[in-house]
Amino acid sequence: MATILKVDDINVYYGSIHAIKGISFQVEEGEVVTLIGANGAGKSTTLNTISGLLHSKTGSIAFLGKSLAGVPAHKIVSQGLALVPEGRRIFLQMSVQENLEMGAFTQKGGEIKADLEKVYALFPRLKERLKQTAGTLSGGEQQMLAMGRALMSHPKLLMLDEPSMGLAPILVEQIFEIIENLHKAGTTILLVEQNAQAALSVADRGYVLETGKIVTTGTGQQLLESPEIKKAYLGG
Repeated sequence: MATILKVDDINVYYGSIHAIKGISFQVEEGEVVTLIGANGAGKSTTLNTISGLLHSKTGSIAFLGKSLAGVPAHKIVSQGLALVPEGRRIFLQMSVQENLEMGAFTQKGGEIKADLEKVYALFPRLKERLKQTAGTLSGGEQQMLAMGRALMSHPKLLMLDEPSMGLAPILVEQIFEIIENLHKAGTTILLVEQNAQAALSVADRGYVLETGKIVTTGTGQQLLESPEIKKAYLGG
C-alpha cells in the first residue's frame, strides 16, 4: 500500500496558543483513518494545516510523496486532496447542481456530467433536488451536498471534518453508511469526528488527540475495545 499522507512533527500556533504539539501520523491508500478527541483537542486545526489554510512552524506534510510546504490551498485541491469543512460551507444561494459543478473546477469539462451522475447515484436525495437552492436543504442534505461537492474534484484523499455535527441520529447513521460505501469503493478518507463510536466503527485505524498531542493510536477495533477510550469517549 502506498502512503497517501505523511504528517511529521507539526507544531501549529494561534498567536501565543500552542494548538498542535509535535504530532505525526500517516494515511495509507484505501484506508479510513480517524482523529478523535474532545472539543479543542486540535482535530480541525490538523485538517486545516494539511489543507494549507494554517501553517506549521516545524516538521513536514507530504501528500503522495511530495512536500506541501508553501503550496497554496487551492493548488493542494488540484493535487487531489479535498476537505469537507466543519459546518459544510456550501454556497447557500446556488442550486444543488451549481454547488456540485463548483467542486469540479479542477476537472475537464467533458467529465463533469459523468461525475455528476456518480454523485447522484451515491446521494439520490441530491438528484431529486438538483435545481433547489442549497440554503433551503435540511442539515443532512447539506452535508451530503458538501461531500458530493468534494468528490467532484476526484480526490486521492477525502478529508471530512465533523460530518455528523448537528445532525439527528438517523441522519448520522446515513452519513456513516455513505462513508462506509466510499471506503468499499476504494476512497481514502481522513475523518475528524467527535462521535467516537461512529468514527471508530468505520475506521481502519484511529489516533486519539488530547490538547494538541496524539496520546493513543490503534486499529478502530482496538480503540473501541480499550477501557480507557470507552471511559473517556464512548460513555462506557
